[in-house]
Amino acid sequence: MEKLFKNFTKKDFFFMGICILLIVFQVWLELKMPDYMSAITRLVQTEGSSMGDIVLQGAYMLLCALGSLVSAVIVGYFASNLASNFSKTLRDKVFSKVLRFSTKEMKELETSSLITRTTNDITQVEMLISMGLQMIVKAPIMAVWAILKIVNKGIEWSILTAVCVLILLTTIGILMMIVLPRFARVQKLIDKVNGVTRENLTGIRVVRAFNAESFQEGRFEKINTELTNMQLFNQRCFSIMQPIMMLIMNGLTLGIYFIGAHLIEAALMSEKITLFSNMVVFSSYGMQVISSFLMLAMIFMMWPRANISAKRINEVLLKEESIVDGTFDRDTKEIGTVEFKNVSFKYPDADEYLLKNISFKVNKGETIAFIGSTGSGKSTLINLVPRFYDATEGEILVDGVNVKEYKQEILHNKLGYIPQKAVMFTGSVTENVTYGDNGREEITKEQVKEAIRVAQGTDFVEKMENTYDAHIARGGTNISGGQKQRLAIARAIAREPEIYIFDDSFSALDYKTDATLRKELKKYTKDATSMIVAQRIGTILNADTIVVLDNGECVGMGTHKELLKSCEVYKEIALSQLSEEEIYNA
Repeated sequence: MEKLFKNFTKKDFFFMGICILLIVFQVWLELKMPDYMSAITRLVQTEGSSMGDIVLQGAYMLLCALGSLVSAVIVGYFASNLASNFSKTLRDKVFSKVLRFSTKEMKELETSSLITRTTNDITQVEMLISMGLQMIVKAPIMAVWAILKIVNKGIEWSILTAVCVLILLTTIGILMMIVLPRFARVQKLIDKVNGVTRENLTGIRVVRAFNAESFQEGRFEKINTELTNMQLFNQRCFSIMQPIMMLIMNGLTLGIYFIGAHLIEAALMSEKITLFSNMVVFSSYGMQVISSFLMLAMIFMMWPRANISAKRINEVLLKEESIVDGTFDRDTKEIGTVEFKNVSFKYPDADEYLLKNISFKVNKGETIAFIGSTGSGKSTLINLVPRFYDATEGEILVDGVNVKEYKQEILHNKLGYIPQKAVMFTGSVTENVTYGDNGREEITKEQVKEAIRVAQGTDFVEKMENTYDAHIARGGTNISGGQKQRLAIARAIAREPEIYIFDDSFSALDYKTDATLRKELKKYTKDATSMIVAQRIGTILNADTIVVLDNGECVGMGTHKELLKSCEVYKEIALSQLSEEEIYNA
């Protein structure tokens, strides 16, 4: 928890200092009231006391109560602002940190868990700061101050108060031992609930198509029931606190008056008024002591869960990033070149290499294509260029510089990346095409139209309501898969990058659109380098170089005609898709 407090600003500490001063003032006022009550008691019991003196002491009590109320309101206001600003800062830092995570960190922490940590976990810490700041500061000050006030009022009452406090602390300790381990489990179960819900909503079409509603309900019900039972157990444990508190508070009051009655009965007449006054004062201060420990008990109820949440947030903030930003941001001698030098790669949690000793070079204006059976490592290979993962062995050079040396912003501005699964964001067609920062001038409306034309999207975009300002739903759920792919291609074209990376980006297009798009793309990108992953032979027939992958190894490299003669794997793939006449006449 203390690591999170480093996120407080100087302004936050200033307001925290004001809160602490006001809380001390509030405690002083509350502990002053029993003194005035004692004075009123003595005045009432003393002959010849005037009503004015009694009223004056009562007015002082009212002023103390009013001052305490005003202080509490101001402290509450500042504490709420402090907690809100802190949680805002924390959410910003967690979100910014997650944006820097590579695929490795995302898989380790899981998307559903990161959502929970950014929302629920930060809320737990915010609640502790908002409510806890007042109680954590107030409770010990009030307890110590009240004990010092009553320590010389009567040994019997002091012993009784100590016994009550001991019972209270023992109860709190036992509850903490039982409940604390379960709070970590609660947060993990919230992660699972979040994960199942997100999975169900993302795949709602598949769920309905396969009549799997009952199955999904069963999965959710299992985790939800486990979470509910865990929470019920925790709350039932804590519900014991309330009756024990009331029993202790009422028992202390009765005990004080019971002992006081015996002491007054045995005392001399001259001491009875003093004893009675002390009993009233001790009763008030005794309640203050118990109230202090009651507040601490509430903190103990909030602290474990907030502490576990803080650890989970720190796990994100302190997570070591596997992709470390380089420092290179200068101009390069080469432009538009990509070279793999003996590159091998395996996933962090894998035992075997997925890619083995891959070497090739592609120059400016050339097109290199990658083909192979499913699982041969095509997408993995191409994802090493933008550093979604780093190569395990070997070097990857872009424009003659190792990708690990680049500042990631500079490297990514050289690339136009079209993923295997087209991703659309909430906004307009234009906002999706101009998405991101290309490191140069702002993309104009004319460039957007040109990019969409090259990507063969003009027809469907201009038929949409508001055309280029038409609304795109989150994930592109209001357009087809082929339309999403064309907009994703247009997004890369609009950047005018040095290097285009097409990760099986034509799979959702029909053959006619595919052929037309590639023809236009060839004209538009003649001065850029293209790297294409494809399943269709027709998509890569005219590539300058075709790399054939099989089980992560390069088993062939050359043009279409060269590979038909020299690579059996390529020939088998070609014959499975096209006739011999189509293959050899291409």
